[in-house]
Amino acid sequence: MVTVAKKNVDLNFQDVLPAVRGRYSFGTLLSGLTWFQVGGPAEVLYKPEDVSDLQYFLKNKPSDLSYFLLGAGSNVLVRDGGYDGVVIKLGRGFSEITVQDNELVVGAASLDRTVAMFAMQHGMSGVEFLVTIPGSIGGAVAMNAGCYEFEVKDVLSWVEIVDDQGMLHKLFPHELNMSYRKSVLPIGCVIVRAAFKVTEGDAVGIQHNIQRYLQLREESQPTKGRTGGSTFKNPDHAKAWELIDKAGCRGMEIGAAKMSDKHCNFMLNTGGATADELERLGELVRQKVKKISEKELEWEIIRIGRAA
Repeated sequence: MVTVAKKNVDLNFQDVLPAVRGRYSFGTLLSGLTWFQVGGPAEVLYKPEDVSDLQYFLKNKPSDLSYFLLGAGSNVLVRDGGYDGVVIKLGRGFSEITVQDNELVVGAASLDRTVAMFAMQHGMSGVEFLVTIPGSIGGAVAMNAGCYEFEVKDVLSWVEIVDDQGMLHKLFPHELNMSYRKSVLPIGCVIVRAAFKVTEGDAVGIQHNIQRYLQLREESQPTKGRTGGSTFKNPDHAKAWELIDKAGCRGMEIGAAKMSDKHCNFMLNTGGATADELERLGELVRQKVKKISEKELEWEIIRIGRAA
């Protein structure tokens, strides 16, 4: 997930956008594209046909254009006023998965869970933990997603990006300075493919690992509600959920926004919440945690757009 923070002038988009092979749509509500199911419209929603189409767009876009790459929408909160600029949504042309030697080569739009299941079906081990991570591979690489003591950086071989000038580059893990919930990527780049190290494994053992991870998630996380996954990153030497619980924020509500009773670092849209209610609830939790612990919770959920 990458934003480009540039001044966005008053553009007549239909006149100045490059003539791509993909599809533009205007004024599309983003609420239907995020797991929270909230948020206003994008001025432009662009779905590139393939990598070369995306390259052409980035090379020929107006220099003042603001854009945001939206993956599966699992950890994004779009504010109620919508997004001023272009939201890029990768689709079918970015979802191929292949096995090449001892690597799984994956399009950025592929869902993490799909990748784990593909590897299991092909007797490949090493990426089972992805089955419980919400979202797509591009986002997983960008934030070095992880769970159950595994992180993307542990299995990543390389990543392909298109920079903000439309040039294609292959980067390796040591160039990304990957750390807890963070990869250092060029500003404005779009991840288009990634490769993961896998090994041949026992099919029964791989399936057992996947089922175990799914059971652990089912037991500990709200898997049926409208949520964005973990709301806050763990601070140094602490767990976000423990701090939230200690601050008395488990089950806290603002309107239809609620901190989960089951896992209090998960924020829920219980039905009809606005982005404003969700964001205000998150900020209230941050205030209460800081008051009792002096620790500053950092949002893991990406917030974009403007208030209504």
